[in-house]
This record gives sequence, structure tokens and C-alpha cells, in this order.
Amino acid sequence: MSKISAHNARLDALTRLVQETGVLRLRDAASRLGVSEITIRRDIAADGERLSCLGGYIIPVQDGAVSSDYVLEQEKDSHAAAKMRACAQAAALIEPHDTIFIDCGTTMPHLARQIPVNAHVTAICYSLNVAEELASRNDVRLIMLGGLYHPEAASFSGDEGFDVLKRVNINKAFLSAGGVDGHHGVTCSHFHEVPIKQMVMQRSMQKHLVVDSSKFSKVRAARYASIGDFNSIVSDQPLPFVK
Repeated sequence: MSKISAHNARLDALTRLVQETGVLRLRDAASRLGVSEITIRRDIAADGERLSCLGGYIIPVQDGAVSSDYVLEQEKDSHAAAKMRACAQAAALIEPHDTIFIDCGTTMPHLARQIPVNAHVTAICYSLNVAEELASRNDVRLIMLGGLYHPEAASFSGDEGFDVLKRVNINKAFLSAGGVDGHHGVTCSHFHEVPIKQMVMQRSMQKHLVVDSSKFSKVRAARYASIGDFNSIVSDQPLPFVK
């Protein structure tokens, strides 16, 4: 096989893998294709149309996606009443002694505050704003996933968190999103969140998407799931494009 043919074959394989997962670790891609990470980076740079490398991840180049413009401090008071209504519905799904996962973002602290009193749940999280709410509860056992801190999202990423997730089973996962769209699926602004969200979904018996209606028909840069991957979509209003 010529160098050009091999290059094109790797790009085709990478594109298929990223379409399946939404985002792919560079080292995982290199391992699966049997080449070095430098070779993968060169293939993607030479093409420049289908895929992009961001840090240690390979992501799709999406038409119509909004760039990572999410800033936690600017978002925390936006649509607060709608977020609280959505989280009240989500909290009603929590049963005594559940093991739950609470995602990052500005919606999820509202859910942490509304966990039923004396439900004695185990709560897993990876963001400071959620952990601060849970740490004050003496009826909640808190598991914090650590790693590299991302101040723009107040959340962590790294192998430490994945190692913990591999050892736990989750009754109910409550996931957040920056966009929910009938064509582009469920998206967020920060690519480091995608592998965590996807592993949590694999480890969870039930998966609930908790968003306020301002996220409907919006698309952020990092896709992590399809709408149909969730057991329910919990919001202040019905999702308009799902019957």
C-alpha cells in the first residue's frame, strides 16, 4: 500500500471511530490503528477537513457547532428558575440508598441542593460547585473524581476519575448538556468532559438528561450522546422535536 493510500485508510478509520464515540483519545486511536500518536497527528493535520486534535483528544469538525464559549461564572445565574424546575423533577427520581452521578455545569448544583433529606445516597461528581453543595450534607456519601482541574468549567479530568468509575455501579446518572438538537444530538462545550460522561453512561442503570429549555435546538462543539441514549429528558418544558 502506498503512503497516500495508507494515510487515507487511517483517516477513514479515524473518522468512523470518532463518529461512533463523539470524541476519541489520541493514544487509544494510535493503539487501535497500530501507529504512533505523531503519525495520527500528521494525518489529521494534512487533511484538515474532517477531524481536529485538541490536547490529547480527536474531535470532529462540526458544521454549525458553537465554539467553547461557556464560562461558568457567566452562566450560573442564567435561566436559574428554569434550571431549578428541571432539577426538582430530577430529584424526585432519587430513591433511598441510590448511588447517583451528578454531572458538572451550572444546572447541577440545583439538583444537589434538592436531593431528598435522609435518603442516604452515595453521590459521585467531578465538579467543585456540585461537590461544595454535597460536602455540607451529612446524609450524603460523597465520591469526588479528581485529576487535572479545568477552571473554566470548575471540573476535573484524568485517569484517576476513570479508575474510580470502573469500580462502581451507578443506579441513576444525571447528565447535563450545553445543547440538545434533533440532528446533532447532545453536546457540551468542553471536550475533557466527554469521556467522563460516556463512561458514566456505560456504568449506569438509568441515564437522565437534565437541561433547561434554553438548551433546546442548540449545538455545542463536543458531542457525547444521542437523544435516544437517555431513559428520560428532564426539563422545565417538553422537548419540541421528540414525539
